Amino acid sequence: MELIGRVQGLTPDGVADQTAGALDGRRAWQVHCSDVVNRERHLTVVVDKGRVVLMGPPGETAVLSAGQLGQLRTVLREAADQAER
Repeated sequence: MELIGRVQGLTPDGVADQTAGALDGRRAWQVHCSDVVNRERHLTVVVDKGRVVLMGPPGETAVLSAGQLGQLRTVLREAADQAER
């Protein structure tokens, strides 16, 4: 699990806008995973306007180990707490 910084929001196509240092920016996290052929990938979790957004590897399946699933659970809890604020 990696806190990747702050994002200002999402672009119309749902991609995180990585504008660093934005005063109203929200936190974003990446959880490392792999795809079905064991290539390294990541899931991104962003809070946007009171919603938790989970973005997977484009066009792929995310495969998580038990440890990575625990990290995702932790990130989703943190994001849910922030979305309620």
